[in-house]
Amino acid sequence: MDLVASRPAFVRDLGRQPYEPVWRAMQRFTDARDERTADEMWVVEHDPVFTLGQAGRPEHVLMPGGIPVLHVDRGGQVTYHGPGQIVVYPLLDIKRLKVGVRDYVCRIEQAIIDTLLEWNILGVRRDGAPGVYVGDAKVAALGIRVRRGRTFHGLAFNIAMDLEPFRRINPCGYAGLQVTSMLDLGGPSGLDAVKPVLLDELARQFGLALRPAPPPDLAHPLPSAPQAA
Repeated sequence: MDLVASRPAFVRDLGRQPYEPVWRAMQRFTDARDERTADEMWVVEHDPVFTLGQAGRPEHVLMPGGIPVLHVDRGGQVTYHGPGQIVVYPLLDIKRLKVGVRDYVCRIEQAIIDTLLEWNILGVRRDGAPGVYVGDAKVAALGIRVRRGRTFHGLAFNIAMDLEPFRRINPCGYAGLQVTSMLDLGGPSGLDAVKPVLLDELARQFGLALRPAPPPDLAHPLPSAPQAA
């Protein structure tokens, strides 16, 4: 795979947040950006929530209980976000990066696969079912949206979380799909060990030079101009 030349981008760690304010902020950021806007990656851990993609079918939510269900504007069916899961939202101008949508998905999957290899865990793709799998179980899900060549939404990588809520849905629309986490596969028990590795691999896949930046103002996320590398 030919990787693009290095380009400055900002990485913002939002800590733990409810889902909807971050989703709305991604929409506002994407609508406000232009061809001069620097790319960003937002990293977050969400409060418990089920999300249904644009084509999501409500019957795939079996027993939500007290966990809220949101219908959102990404691709894909239903998934669960909760504590112990790394969520990364790449806010990238893939038109500027000259990366097609299919290649974009493959590069995200490869970044997750390469991250797993740091702990000698073998992750694989499945044709027609985006995400990363170890054996028969899914360890990371993808749900993306591209608007005017700019991406939002992203990936959810299970690190050390309570997997019980996945049994209340048909994960990604597949009845009986097994879900696992890095901890259950012999990996680390905390997000802080995995975040820098995953971000480095994402940066490598997209040719980005990541620079730490403060969390965004979720009510008014302002696009920034890129700075010299």
